[in-house]
Amino acid sequence: MKHDCIFCRIVRGEIPAKKLFEDDDILAFHDINPSAPVHFLIIPKLHLENLYDADLSHQPLVGKLFGMAGTLARDQGLHDGFRVIVNNGRVGRQEVYHLHVHVLGGPEPLGSSNLRR
Repeated sequence: MKHDCIFCRIVRGEIPAKKLFEDDDILAFHDINPSAPVHFLIIPKLHLENLYDADLSHQPLVGKLFGMAGTLARDQGLHDGFRVIVNNGRVGRQEVYHLHVHVLGGPEPLGSSNLRR
């Protein structure tokens, strides 16, 4: 089934993105409206709306999203820590309904204002 959410369109190459990493399963790219000096997203290429759609059959894929976070954070110069955020559903302030992980960091500790997206 073809999905038309913005992240599916990025995966298909219909919308450009500043990519950090890509393989057969996941794509990482810089956020277009960053909330921190370093702010990128890691998404599965498979359309899952959010964690409600992920089950144990998706364990390798969801594990890969988190397993790449540290490597990509280091590659972006985040050697003293970073924040990982997954917004889930309306109440969780999810804006794009395609599962995604935000990785945020910078030279100074992040404040609560970085939780907005």
